[in-house]
Amino acid sequence: MILAAGMGTRLGPLTKDKPKALVEYNGKTLLEIVIRRLIHHGFRDIIINVHHFADQVVSFTESKKNFSVNIQFSDETDLLLDTGGGIEKAMWFFRNDPVLVHNVDIYTDLNLEEFYDYNNDNGYLATLAVKARTSTRPFLRTENGILCGWQNLVTGETVMTRDETNPERIAYSGIAVFSSAFVKMLPDTGKYNLIPEMLKISRTHDINLFEHTGIWKDMGKPESYL
Repeated sequence: MILAAGMGTRLGPLTKDKPKALVEYNGKTLLEIVIRRLIHHGFRDIIINVHHFADQVVSFTESKKNFSVNIQFSDETDLLLDTGGGIEKAMWFFRNDPVLVHNVDIYTDLNLEEFYDYNNDNGYLATLAVKARTSTRPFLRTENGILCGWQNLVTGETVMTRDETNPERIAYSGIAVFSSAFVKMLPDTGKYNLIPEMLKISRTHDINLFEHTGIWKDMGKPESYL
């Protein structure tokens, strides 16, 4: 699933007349970059949630003949459901298969097939891609790489979900693999952010953190995009 329903407000003038997903980098839209990387790593069934200029996203993929794979859309035109609500609404598409969720504005060379298989081969409930980098809202992990909390370094807020005396900060990369069991634990209706729900689940279930290296940029931020 590609999360592409955001308003793109951080990119200002670039998203005045188009969605963030269709902002171009090196001659290709952010959406095309993610789709082609997914295809390169073996994914053939893709769903994209849309809200801001939704018709443009649909028209773009149709103009590319859906990149010769199965591409569907989860329409949030009437109400933007945020990350959690967006995933829950698209649950029909996942059947009982694990789903890889990828933010449209993330540019990375992470091996998505290896990441997907890591979660599934080990039978994990969920795995989040993380990277050692500066973040104002890092996750906290145990020495075994299990999610145990979250911090907002700007406000000072800290949420601990495990009794861990010396947790390590690590930044979320905006890419995750969720088993069908995990998705079924999410609230079944409404608009909500995924992070607080993940933290609730992590109190009683292990959520694994997969640390990667290499290229990673949040192209939704002007400084990264430029």
